[in-house]
This record gives sequence, C-alpha cells and structure tokens, in this order.
Amino acid sequence: MTDGIFLGFDYGTKSIGVAVGRSPAGHAEGAGAVQCSRRGPDWTAIERLLRLWEPVGLVIGLPRNMDGSDNPMTGLSRRFGHRLDGRYHLPVYWVDERLTTLWAREQLTDTGARKSRRKATLDTLAAVTILQAFFDERRPDAPENEVGKL
Repeated sequence: MTDGIFLGFDYGTKSIGVAVGRSPAGHAEGAGAVQCSRRGPDWTAIERLLRLWEPVGLVIGLPRNMDGSDNPMTGLSRRFGHRLDGRYHLPVYWVDERLTTLWAREQLTDTGARKSRRKATLDTLAAVTILQAFFDERRPDAPENEVGKL
C-alpha cells in the first residue's frame, strides 16, 4: 500500500461521512460530513477536502446485506466511487461496511450524546470505522482480506 494520507467515505443520500488517516500509522479520525441534495453530493466541499488533505487514495464503504448480496445502497456507493475516480483520478478502495453504521450508532448511544447531535456524528463515525478497517486489513500481520480496489 502506498504511504500517505487516505480519505474514507461513508456514502449516504443525505450526507457523506468523511474520515482521514495516514498510512503507515494506520489511525483514522473524523473529518466531518458532506451534505447531499437531490442533485447529489456537494462536489465543491469534496474538492475542498481533497485540496486540504492531498490524499493518495480514497476508501469507500460498500454496503451489503448480511448474506453478502447487494442492496439498493450498494449501487449508489459504487456510483459515488466511480465518480470520485473519474473526477480526481485517485485510487479508490472498497471496504465491506456491513454493521459499521450499527456499531457507530451503539458507540454514540453509549456516550450519551444528545439525539440531535447523533446524526451529525453518526456518518463521520461510520467513515472512521470504514477507514480504520481499511488500515487494519492492510497491516502486514492481518489475515487475508476482501478489500478491493476499483
């Protein structure tokens, strides 16, 4: 894996959680969320993040059903990844994100965060989980994984 900064995305139709982390350190942290409208993501905000962080790669959560089959969000996430690739020509990596939102929701509930703040933080925390999984699966001592590259 290339050393440098990676951005992680948890794609959603209303907002996209964003995380940032550096390889080889392999630690992801929240970088906020990008709002979406009916027309799609706020590409200006995404471009700002790319200029700010200058990533060497982009990591996108790929939502799947528990049995591994695609669901309606799978195609939308793939489309988002392909659009990122077409616009910015950076390597795009996919991470199976089953249970990441559920895990993030449990973490927020455990912290006692107000319900009004939870949604704003949920997408970002899910992106952190996705990017951290990417780093963890790429550790030299990690077992064989299913992280894919576009």
